[in-house]
Amino acid sequence: MAPADKVPVSVVTGFLGSGKTTLINHILTGEHGKKVAVIENEYGEVGVDDALVMDTKEEIFEMNNGCICCTVRGDLIRILTKLLKRKNKFDHILIETTGLADPAPVAQTFFVDEDLKHSLRLDSILTVVDSKHIVMHLDEEKPDGVINESIQQVAFADKILLNKVDLVSEAEKAEVIDRIKAINRTSEIIECTQARVDLDRILGLQSFDLEKILSMDPAFLTVEEEHHHHHHGHDHGHDHGDCAQCAAGDHDHEHHHHHDHEHEHGEEGCKECAAGDKDHTHHGHKHVHDSRVSSVGIECEGALDMQRLNEWLSTLLQEKGADIYRSKGILNIAGTDDKFVFHGVHMMLQFGSSREGLGKPWQPGEKRYNRVVFIGKDLNRKELNEGFRSCMADEAAANGGEA
Repeated sequence: MAPADKVPVSVVTGFLGSGKTTLINHILTGEHGKKVAVIENEYGEVGVDDALVMDTKEEIFEMNNGCICCTVRGDLIRILTKLLKRKNKFDHILIETTGLADPAPVAQTFFVDEDLKHSLRLDSILTVVDSKHIVMHLDEEKPDGVINESIQQVAFADKILLNKVDLVSEAEKAEVIDRIKAINRTSEIIECTQARVDLDRILGLQSFDLEKILSMDPAFLTVEEEHHHHHHGHDHGHDHGDCAQCAAGDHDHEHHHHHDHEHEHGEEGCKECAAGDKDHTHHGHKHVHDSRVSSVGIECEGALDMQRLNEWLSTLLQEKGADIYRSKGILNIAGTDDKFVFHGVHMMLQFGSSREGLGKPWQPGEKRYNRVVFIGKDLNRKELNEGFRSCMADEAAANGGEA
C-alpha cells in the first residue's frame, strides 16, 4: 500500500498531569470536523471523561462528533487490528500512553509488525508538557540505571505541546523552553492552555515520512550553532567538517518503500553535549540537572563509503542503541547519485533513497552534504564525529558518484 493510502498514527505522551487526557477529551468532543480514532490506555492516571466512556463495555465505540474512542485492555496490536475493520470511519489514529510510559515500544510497533506496516504509518510522537511542573520533573533524581521519564518523553518528541502556560511567568516559561531545547532542539514547541490546540498543527506531521525529510527545509535537521544556554551553562552546537553520516544500508538489494533494520543493543555510553554546570539554583531552590539526555547534530560535505557506514552503524547500535532515542538524517553515498535518507527509534532504522522514488537524486552542480541529528542519553559528540570520519570514502570513490 502506498504511504499516502495508509492511516497515519500519532503517539501522545507526557508526564502524569500534563494534560494528555484533556487534549483527548477535546478531540473526542470538539466540533473540529476531524475523524480521529483515539486509543486510550485505561491504565493511565485518569480515564477519558467518565461520562463519555465508563458506561460502555465495548473496546471501540463512536463519539457524537464522529470520532472513535478505544480503550486498550490488552495487546495494542490486537486493538489496532480490530480498529482497522472500521477503517472507513476515521482518517487518523491517536494513541495515548500512560504518564510513565516509554514511547519507544509503541513507535517501534509500526516498524516491525508486517500487518500493521501494510495499513498504518507512524506520523509523529507528540509530547504534552506541564509548564508549571516540568522543570521539577526534569530535575528529579533517579537511581542509577533508571531513566527519567520526562526527559525521555521530551527527547522522543516530534512536536511538544507546552501546556498550562497561563500558570507561569514569562521568565519561567523562557526557562522551561530553554530546558526543553537543551534536550531536543529539533522539535517545534506549541504554547497552549487547557491543552487547546488547532489539530492541524499536531496531526498529519509526517515526521517519519522519508519523502518529507528530503523535501523539508534544511533547518529540519539543523542543530543550532554553538547555542549557549546562559542560565544553565549548557553549550550546544553541531560540528562541520569532513565527517560521515548514519543509517545507510546495502543499496544494491531489493527495495520497496523503506527498510527496517533491527540490531541487538546494549547499554553503554559516555558524557556528551548539553553538559555544563549541573548544580545551580532556580528560584531559591537547588536542582541537579540531568544533562545525560541531549541532541548531537553533525553536518558535513563529502561522500560516505557504504560498507564502512554499515559496519560503523551496526557497531554503534549494538553498543549504544538503547541510549539513542531518535535519529534522522540525509546522506551522500559515494558512487551513486541517489540521495539517501533515514529515520530511527533506538535500534530500529527506516531508510530509503531517491532510487525508490523518495525525492530527486543529487542534481548536476548541486552541493552534496550529509546532515544527521542524534537525540539520546550519554551521547559522545567526539566519538560520533570520529565514527563519521572513519566512514568517509576515498576521494576517487567519492568523485565517482558525482555527475
